[in-house]
Amino acid sequence: MIGVDAELTWYPSDFPDRIAFTRSRLEGLFGVTVGPRLSGVRPFAKASAGFLNVGATPGAFACIAIFPPPLNCALAGGDTLRAFEIGGGLELDATARTFIRADVTDRILRYPGPTFDRNFEIRDEGFLGHALRFTIGAGLRF
Repeated sequence: MIGVDAELTWYPSDFPDRIAFTRSRLEGLFGVTVGPRLSGVRPFAKASAGFLNVGATPGAFACIAIFPPPLNCALAGGDTLRAFEIGGGLELDATARTFIRADVTDRILRYPGPTFDRNFEIRDEGFLGHALRFTIGAGLRF
């Protein structure tokens, strides 16, 4: 009914088709899943907390000299953000100890402040950003 969950995701490069303001990113989330196992299928809800480490920009990155700075300028030097995730999904048994899993979650990041965000809203203190995520993966039961 209850499972312990750990995810580690490495994003090896900057965001494509844009000027690089970060290098690689490393995300770690640790939490629980709750749901019954019904004949090889397990619907579940999940909650996790962890971090997202943003690497410093790979080269020169021009920022305008204003205060507060844009968010991408605030992250260009590298930072570790608090991360949270809530949502749910479905596990399908592949073998007795392995499974295939699909998740739909809201990843919540705690950004630093003061800064202004992509909507040009000035944020005096840190703020939360949300991202809807769809993931497919595989797992091993211990």
